[in-house]
Formats: sequence, structure tokens, C-alpha cells
Amino acid sequence: MKRLVAFALAGLLGVAAYAIDPQDFASPAEEARYRGLIEELRCLVCQNQNLADSDAALAKDLRDQVLEMIRAGRSDAEIKSYLVERYGDFVLYRPPVKPATWMLWFGPVLIVAVGAAVLVVTLRRRRRGTVAADPEQEELERRLDALEGDGP
Repeated sequence: MKRLVAFALAGLLGVAAYAIDPQDFASPAEEARYRGLIEELRCLVCQNQNLADSDAALAKDLRDQVLEMIRAGRSDAEIKSYLVERYGDFVLYRPPVKPATWMLWFGPVLIVAVGAAVLVVTLRRRRRGTVAADPEQEELERRLDALEGDGP
């Protein structure tokens, strides 16, 4: 039982070691601005998490860098611009709409539209196939029925 408790405590301490480091903020406004920025920026390692949610070492470095730039007096636009220059539009959760990101913005809509078109065409072909039967197919079915009727 003691081993189980010790194992559970070690696991909890291991998880706590990966928690995001607390920061000391000069004001609540600085903290709100910082949190807003790190929630809008993507972790380059995790790719599906923002900087606020990521435990990756690079995310911690980027969070620290964002805080340093805030304290240096840079605007949100300047911070984002710097990170985009360094890492590309991928660092933004909402990248700008431009030719390089059209597939990101419009790709899902395009895929759904193509899928819907394929579905409509397939259903129309099936409907036409049941309404206008092929004469050769009807002849073959008639002969097959006749052969089956002549059996033992």
C-alpha cells in the first residue's frame, strides 16, 4: 500500500514538473495582454496547441520571449510580426488570408463541395439506372428465368 501511495505521489510530482511556469506581472493589464497573445500563438512543436496550453520547451521559450517583448514596449502587432518573420504564418492560430494560406482557409469548404458534387452525381446515375433499364440486361434476366424454370 505504501508503494502505491509513493508511486501516486511521484506521478503527481512528475506532472507538476511539466506545468507552465508562473510569471510575475507588473500589472493585471500586462497579464491580460500576455495571456491573450500566448493563446493566439501556436506551439511549433505540438502544432495543435497554443503556447498557453503547451508543455514543450520551445513553447516555454516563446512564452518567455513574448513576455520580454511586452516588457520592452512592443505592440501586439509587432510581437506577432516578429514571430511570423521568424517562424512563418503557421505560428498564428488565425493566419491572414493570402494566396499562401488559401488552402488553409478554403480547403475544407472545397473538400466538402467536391464531396457533395460526387454524391449528387452518383445518386443521379443510380436513379437513372433504375428508371431506364438496359434492354440487354432485361433480355439476359428473362433468359436466366427461363432456364431456371426448365430445371428439375
